[in-house]
Amino acid sequence: MRPHLLEALGDPLTVVFTLFRILLVYLTLLILLRLSGKKVLGQMTPVDLLTLLLLANAVQNAMIGPDNSLTGGLLGAGLLLLLDRLLARSPLKGAFLGQPTLLVHDGRPITENLAREGVDLEELLAALREHGVAALKDVQVAVLEVDGTISVVPKDHLTPKRLRKVRSSRNR
Repeated sequence: MRPHLLEALGDPLTVVFTLFRILLVYLTLLILLRLSGKKVLGQMTPVDLLTLLLLANAVQNAMIGPDNSLTGGLLGAGLLLLLDRLLARSPLKGAFLGQPTLLVHDGRPITENLAREGVDLEELLAALREHGVAALKDVQVAVLEVDGTISVVPKDHLTPKRLRKVRSSRNR
């Protein structure tokens, strides 16, 4: 006789509780990362990377509990990848990722949006220079995208220029 799949994975109750803990930790961290803002994820400093690595280590036991087995680790990894895939295709994706934020309109910085997103004027000006724009007056729009990058549309161009990795002045 071949053992039932759940029996091969271990105690069924442990498997169910492990799945529940992983789901709870995933959703909690997703919400906390969303609340930390777009810029944090798009422009990682060494401190941000260290925090992310330590955060992963801190929640590891909360996710799989006392199960340090190969099965527990694979179960955790599988569920995390599944949740990532489901969220990427979900209508709730926008709620967790947010919306782009207008930082500059017609050469004028929108100070409320800059403050809310934690982008200071020096960082904005550095991003404009990286896009080849020398001054705020030359910008039609600048947008903080949901991935933390800044897109810039110069007044003299019809097509937007976007760099995938706009570094923060904190990284210099």
